[in-house]
Amino acid sequence: MAMNKNTVLAWATSLMVIMGIILILMGAYRYNDVAGWGFATVGFGFFAIAWVFNALKGRV
Repeated sequence: MAMNKNTVLAWATSLMVIMGIILILMGAYRYNDVAGWGFATVGFGFFAIAWVFNALKGRV
């Protein structure tokens, strides 16, 4: 299977979204103190980076 730049960015975007969801859910359900806010914030940061990766598809 040949992977060009767009498929690599698509895989990176999907993995970042999955990890962002996992981090937000860990912050919401696993940790009830300040660490939960940190996990959720990092999860939203993963969403932002995934959005940038998605915007780069077709332009790189």
